[in-house]
Amino acid sequence: MLLAELEVFHTRPAVPTRRVALGHLVLPVTPPPGFGGLLLGAVVANHISGVHADLHSDVARLISAVEVGERVVQPRLRHRFQVDRHGLSHSRHRMIGNDDDVEFDFGTTGSDLAQVLGAVYAVERLDQSSRRVIAPVLVKALRWRGPIGPALVAYLAGAQSTALTALADPRGWAMAILGFPPDAEEPSRRSITRQYRIRMRDVHPDHGGEAQDASKAILDLNEARRILSGSVI
Repeated sequence: MLLAELEVFHTRPAVPTRRVALGHLVLPVTPPPGFGGLLLGAVVANHISGVHADLHSDVARLISAVEVGERVVQPRLRHRFQVDRHGLSHSRHRMIGNDDDVEFDFGTTGSDLAQVLGAVYAVERLDQSSRRVIAPVLVKALRWRGPIGPALVAYLAGAQSTALTALADPRGWAMAILGFPPDAEEPSRRSITRQYRIRMRDVHPDHGGEAQDASKAILDLNEARRILSGSVI
């Protein structure tokens, strides 16, 4: 299942003029940072190591300019951003849902810098409120040096669970994990704590829970409590 998509048009590696344009975009950003924000962050994280270190600070400054809606004078970082895609090659990056897991498919055919710039300029297509949420995700991605997988998703999303259902509907997922009815009203802190303790006792190996599943179940319960406690005023 396609969750998000970014298509970046760019000059071919052998062509001396360096240009970048955007193609098809599927970038849902709710709940923040959304699958779109996670894909853009993953594109940056996956390609930034191939960008010369001297340019990293320039990329960070470009992200800041895009975040606040500042006019970006062209060219930037040795590339000109344009609307016209005629004569350009393209790369397509996707975030895909597989059961309850998420995967990334990077179809890179151009330079690493062109992919990073495509992700940054895609943020410019979002409304102001979304830019202020997604731009910091790209800044975080600049610092990532690990594998492109669940750990990256958790890092970018600021969450412990990387299950597709948790990313798509954090509150609904948390309510189900803690055993609240799906149509229940907003739970109080006391009821959240009570359900957390009940569910924790149920999954703990000392009380009959499956030992091999206990670690993940406990992490999910902790994350569910964090999500619901954060929504309580």
